[in-house]
Amino acid sequence: MKATGGELGWLTWPLDQGDKTLNGSQLYTYSVCNVGEREQDNWLRTTFIQRRPSASRVFVELKFIVRDCNSFDGTSLTCKETFNLFTSESDADVGTTFRKGQFKKVDTIAPDEITSKNEMHINTETRVVENLSRKGFYLAFQDIGACIALLSVRVYYKTCSATVQSLASFPETVAGSENQALREVSGQCVENADSEELPRIYCTVDGEWVVPVGQCQCKPGYEEVNDSCQECQAGFFKSAASADKCEPCPANTQRLESRALFCPCMEGFYRAPADPLSGPCSGLPSAPKDLVATTSAGKLLLSWSPPEDNGGRTDITYSIECQCCDGSVCQSCSEKIRYDPANVGLTDTKVSVSDLDAHINYTFTVEAHSGVSLFINQITTMRLVERTSSSLSLSWDVSPRPRVQSSPIRYELTYRKKVRHTLLEKNFVQISDLVPGTAYLFRVQALSSDSSPGGSSMEEQFETLNEGTEQKPQGKNCMCFDINFQMGFCIFLSRKRNSHTRQGPEDTYFSSSEQLKPLKTYVDPHTYEDPNTAIMKFATEIHPSHVTKEKVIGAGEFGEVYRGILKVPGRKEAAVAIKTLKPGYMEKQRQDFLSEASIMGQFTHQNIIRLEGVVTKFKHAMIVTEYMENGALDRYLRDHDGEFPSFQLVGMMRGISAGMKYLSDMSYVHRDLAARNILVNNNLECKVSDFGLSRVLEDEPEGTYTTSGGKIPIRWTAPEAIAYRKFTSASDVWSFGIVMWEVMAFGERPYWDMSNHEVMKAINEAFRLPAPMDCPSAVYQLMLQCWLQDRAKRPRFGDIVNLLDKLLRSPDSLKTIADFDPRVSIRLPSTSGSDGSPFRSVSEWLESIKMSQYSENFSCAGVVTMDQVLQMKNEDIKNIGVRLPGHLKRIAYSILGLKDQTSTLSVFAV
Repeated sequence: MKATGGELGWLTWPLDQGDKTLNGSQLYTYSVCNVGEREQDNWLRTTFIQRRPSASRVFVELKFIVRDCNSFDGTSLTCKETFNLFTSESDADVGTTFRKGQFKKVDTIAPDEITSKNEMHINTETRVVENLSRKGFYLAFQDIGACIALLSVRVYYKTCSATVQSLASFPETVAGSENQALREVSGQCVENADSEELPRIYCTVDGEWVVPVGQCQCKPGYEEVNDSCQECQAGFFKSAASADKCEPCPANTQRLESRALFCPCMEGFYRAPADPLSGPCSGLPSAPKDLVATTSAGKLLLSWSPPEDNGGRTDITYSIECQCCDGSVCQSCSEKIRYDPANVGLTDTKVSVSDLDAHINYTFTVEAHSGVSLFINQITTMRLVERTSSSLSLSWDVSPRPRVQSSPIRYELTYRKKVRHTLLEKNFVQISDLVPGTAYLFRVQALSSDSSPGGSSMEEQFETLNEGTEQKPQGKNCMCFDINFQMGFCIFLSRKRNSHTRQGPEDTYFSSSEQLKPLKTYVDPHTYEDPNTAIMKFATEIHPSHVTKEKVIGAGEFGEVYRGILKVPGRKEAAVAIKTLKPGYMEKQRQDFLSEASIMGQFTHQNIIRLEGVVTKFKHAMIVTEYMENGALDRYLRDHDGEFPSFQLVGMMRGISAGMKYLSDMSYVHRDLAARNILVNNNLECKVSDFGLSRVLEDEPEGTYTTSGGKIPIRWTAPEAIAYRKFTSASDVWSFGIVMWEVMAFGERPYWDMSNHEVMKAINEAFRLPAPMDCPSAVYQLMLQCWLQDRAKRPRFGDIVNLLDKLLRSPDSLKTIADFDPRVSIRLPSTSGSDGSPFRSVSEWLESIKMSQYSENFSCAGVVTMDQVLQMKNEDIKNIGVRLPGHLKRIAYSILGLKDQTSTLSVFAV
């Protein structure tokens, strides 16, 4: 109205009643002041207001002045100080047609301040018009005898603005109504970014984005820059989809063009099998110097000096080769010759040789080796030559070998359906009897003549065609060459499927067709003879100078946990959690400590704690992970008891279940899933953590049950895992049911103060935890499904994710609450304290129900005895300052239990 200088076109009724005023300040107003006349019924109607289809809820902001009735003489019976707001929906503009019966009242509008003769007060009131469904609507204002001036009317709806969050773009979205508190919106990853699940976010009624789900990450060769994915610059690389920045090509590598996935070694430089692709390349060591032979006590002593150039490596070793020469004919020395300490793998620069024959001319050669000396040809390129629905034909190229030997190349093929090994004599293979429409992962690794591993290719993915579809050959670009030295190559082909060495094929829980879905499989680091190999393979080494400890935030079995800062050159500074290994550790403790990093480093998912890297090559070992600001879920929920609605709690469960589905699909069994092992960040995202397999599972001795195989967290563990140590994804599902109960109970301890033996006895007698207070029936039914005795009948994590998604998409499904017995479900005490005597004070009673934060509220309200507590009603509890619904119910239910002298019902009598 302020912006309009002319006629608004609004309709008055009765016609020509009321004043339209355009004063000197260019403020358009409508006013009426028939306070002395009886039976006033004056209407003002807007023009037709068209509605955006998705805007079912609009706000009407009114600015107006109401005159004080006392400022008029003799009008106290007819003068009013309020007016009414009405609305009417329509699919078309009805022009000047006006029927009062078509309008529905929104509210009566009353001023906060009224205007007197001497002082003017402008009032602002906002009302909400809900459930609009037609193409447009009218607003109308009814006066029944007030002196009022309508100065401004603003009609608007709220939207969540178009945004990019976590590399996912979300469109502008109209906020929902009160009965749709959160409106789910699907987004799209920005260009050159991918996500394992569809990115989603929720728009609140206030026009704010909350609870993002499904984080996008820049593809290999791209990094995040200002909410977009930009290609790595020339001389930089990034090998995997992640939130990491591109890294500069390390020493002795080729600076490729932009979008590099890795930096290959320069000619004459190599990586050892255990060297990461992100690390530098090394040269071969030069020859040892100054070889000297001396005799002493019938023995020959050989000594030499280290090579001038070690190729940039520290793992230098030496080997001795002996030949006997008679004229021009030379042959290898007799096996009876003894070397002290040995003739290969020497780290010292001297060796003693004995049992030599007299009058024989011996020639000794000393060679220097490093991790790349046994390097066999690097596999540089793999390509798909031809494919059908049941076979794949592949070829690969190799880079030149540093030294020439005399035998033809051999290749070993390994791939997984049933593990197969086939020695090949060519750099080309056709693999038959594959599953149609299935993706396979290939990696070619070179083997030396003694089968020690050499350089390997990047992992490549190829997919068989769907059945009934054939593809013509793409041209056999096989590389033909003559090589006269001995070597072997192996192809590691792993089908993306759900298999696990911990479960046998007899396990019915894993025998469905779902396990045939292609997926990367978890590798148990304990299968490596040298645990350090697993660390190098799955974790990034961090220099300790890049890690800064700031504050101790906890303590684990192995040492303290710090909050700190990780600042790696070329990457943005990030807050991290730092797990340390306490001084005086044994080597076994160090291996157990680092095994968690070997496990964690294999996982990449939004709901799994992210490993940043490890520090292993220095005195104090460390594991560095992302920092989760809100800490453990159980403690966080206890600190915010009653503050979150069911919808938000279900959202937390959904995140946990998505993380567990990812682990299950990788064939990883967690074994210790509990709310204490779930971490929460500032966005209330929940992430599964704690992957150590050798650890104390709880601080208190009662927390675990020791068997011949180790310790078990009884309250969270499935009965078959307790009885037979049968840990599967099905036992993790049981544990997830307990986590759901912890979440809905805001961190309450499962089975309360029952002992472990009581818990086991109760479960075996078919007792299950009762529904927490205000728990939706659908959520509690899912808990009970997770706790089925027959593990084959429990839902899988994929089923759980789908069900929770369905509940989140239909918030009304959470309104039906499960049956609740306060005396059992929250273990409320009766009229007695822990020692069986009546509560001696209000504070003692409040402490027993974990509501001691309200002691001062009760005291200030004069409620100081338990008799006074028993007289309290719900309204009394609200009046003393208990506002949170969960806290209000807990206190009210406790009072109900105190009044019931039979409330000492045992949990086993449910």
